[in-house]
Amino acid sequence: MAISDNCETKIATGPFGYVLEDVPHLVDYIPDLPTYQNPLQDNPSYSVVKQYFVNADDTVAQKIVVHKDSPRGTHFRRSGPRQKVYFESSEVHACIVTCGGLCPGLNTVIREIVCGLNHMYGVKRILGIEGGYRGFYARNTIPLTPKVVNDIHKRGGTILGTSRGGHDTSKIVDSIQDRGINQVYILGGDGTQRGASMIFEEIRRRGLKVAVAGIPKTIDNDIPVIDKSFGFDTAVEEAQRAISAAHVEAGSIENGIGVVKLMGRYSGFIAMYATLASRDVDCCLIPESPFYLEGPGGLYEYIERRLKENGHMVIVMAEGAGQELLSEGMNQQDASGNRLLQDVGLWLSQNIRVRCHHYFYA
Repeated sequence: MAISDNCETKIATGPFGYVLEDVPHLVDYIPDLPTYQNPLQDNPSYSVVKQYFVNADDTVAQKIVVHKDSPRGTHFRRSGPRQKVYFESSEVHACIVTCGGLCPGLNTVIREIVCGLNHMYGVKRILGIEGGYRGFYARNTIPLTPKVVNDIHKRGGTILGTSRGGHDTSKIVDSIQDRGINQVYILGGDGTQRGASMIFEEIRRRGLKVAVAGIPKTIDNDIPVIDKSFGFDTAVEEAQRAISAAHVEAGSIENGIGVVKLMGRYSGFIAMYATLASRDVDCCLIPESPFYLEGPGGLYEYIERRLKENGHMVIVMAEGAGQELLSEGMNQQDASGNRLLQDVGLWLSQNIRVRCHHYFYA
C-alpha cells in the first residue's frame, strides 16, 4: 500500500546527498515492541515464493536517472510484507473508512484490504466506517468479511458511503480507542490524508498501539514513486469518450471549437494521457505547463491559425490549468480543506467567443 505524501514524514540523511523520507511508525513512540513472525511464512500460497518479503532497509529512488556526479537524491521506504510484524493476527481489530469524492475502484480497494487481511493474515475482525470521518462518532459500522465484500468490485461508488469534512480528531480517536481498533485504513485524497496525519499525531500523543495507513485516493495519478494510482485508467477511458463527442460536434459546424475540461487539480496526467490516446485533440492545457492568451505564440493566435487550417478544433484542459489567469475566489476552500478552483473551462470558452468573434459571426 502507498502512504500519501501528505502524511508527516521523518527525514534521514546519509553520505553523498542520500535523503530518506521515511514514514511514522509505532516504534517511534512505543519502544521495545514485541515482533511476531509474519503469517505469510506459513501460507502455502506465499511461502514458496523466493524473496517474497521486503527487507527493512529497502528503498525506492525518487529519480531513476541521475548524473554520475550528482547526489543520490531522495529515497522512500519500499512497501511490502516484512518477515516480522508488530501485531498478532488474533489481536488485530481493523477498520476501513472512505472520505472525500468518489473514485473508480474504491470498492475494489475495500475488497482487497478485507480479503488480504482475512486470507493472508488470518484477521477476522474488520469494521467498515460509514459516511466518512464523521462516521467514527456519528454513524453505524458495517462488519466486513470476505463474503460481504465478495462482489462489491462490480459496483460503483463505495459501499461505506463518503463525505467531506466532519473531522473531529479527538472524537475520532476516542471512538478508535473505545472500540479497541488497532489498525486504521483511510482511503482519501489530500484533505483526507492531512486528517489521517492528525489522527496519527493524536494516537501518538496518547501512546496507543494503533497503526494508521493512508491509501491515496486520486484518479489524477499525482502520487510520486508508485506506478499508477487506482482509478486513473478508468478516468482516461471515460475522458476519451467526452473528447470523441466534442470532436464530432466541433467538426459538424463551421469553425467549431470543442472545449473539454477534465479532472486534474494540480497535475495534467488525465488530460495528457487522454490526449495521446485520442489523437483528435489540437491543444492540451495542463497545470504543469503555464500558457498565455495574447500575442505571438499565445493561445488565441494558435486557435485562429488552427481554424484557418482545419475549420474546427478540440481543446482539452485539466481543471487546474490556467488558474493563475483568474483572480476571484483563490483563497476559498471546500469542506476537506482543498482550494476551490474557478471554472476555467467556462471562462476560456467565454473569452474565446469574445476574442475570436469574427470567426463565429463573419
